[in-house]
Amino acid sequence: MVYDILYFNKHHTSYTIHHTPYTTHHTPHTPYIIHQDFKTMADKLFYFLSFLALLSAMMVVTAKNPIHSVLYLILTFFCLSGHYVLLNAQFVAVVNIIVYAGAIMVLFLFVIMFLNLKQDDEEAKTNLTKIAATIVGGTLGVILVAVFRKAQLGTYNPYSFNSQVGMVENLGEVLYNDYLLPFELASVLFLIAMVGAVMLAKREVGDRHF
Repeated sequence: MVYDILYFNKHHTSYTIHHTPYTTHHTPHTPYIIHQDFKTMADKLFYFLSFLALLSAMMVVTAKNPIHSVLYLILTFFCLSGHYVLLNAQFVAVVNIIVYAGAIMVLFLFVIMFLNLKQDDEEAKTNLTKIAATIVGGTLGVILVAVFRKAQLGTYNPYSFNSQVGMVENLGEVLYNDYLLPFELASVLFLIAMVGAVMLAKREVGDRHF
C-alpha cells in the first residue's frame, strides 16, 4: 500500500509530494487528510474568487456610474491576483496589483474626473446603437466559447509538477538569461516614451498657457 506525504517548506508557500509505502510505523490516514484538506481549501478559495471576479466584471459593464465601474474593475484585478497566488505566481500577482490595480486605475480615474462625465449630459443612445452593440457582444461571446472549446489544454501531473516554477528567482533567471535582449529593448522604448512626454509637456518662454 502506498500513500502520499506532503512536505512543506518553512514558509508554507510550497510543498512536495512523496510516495511512501505503508508500514506499521506510519498512520496512512493523516497524510491523506492533510492532502485532502489542502485541496479542499484551495478549491473553495478558487470558486469563491472566480464567482467574485465574474460578479465584479459584470458590474463593471452594467454600472451606470463610471467611478463605480472603475472600483469594480479594481476588485476584479484583486481577484485575478488571488488566482495568481493559487498558481504559485507571486510575482505576477504583485505586479498585477501594482501596475493595473494601482497605476492604470489611477489613470482611469483621472481621465474620468477630467472629462466630468454626467448622466444628464450624455446623449440618448438610439435603438440602432443598442442593437449593434448587442450583436457585436454576442458575436464576441460566441467566438470566445468556440475558441475555448477547441483549445488543447495541457495535462497536469501533481507528482511531477515543479511548484517553484512561478517564483521570482526562477522568473528572474529566465528573464535575464533567455529574454535579456527583449527586456533591454523594452526598457529603451519606455525611456524614449518618457523623454517624448517631457518634450511635449515642456513649454518655451512666451508660449501660451492653457
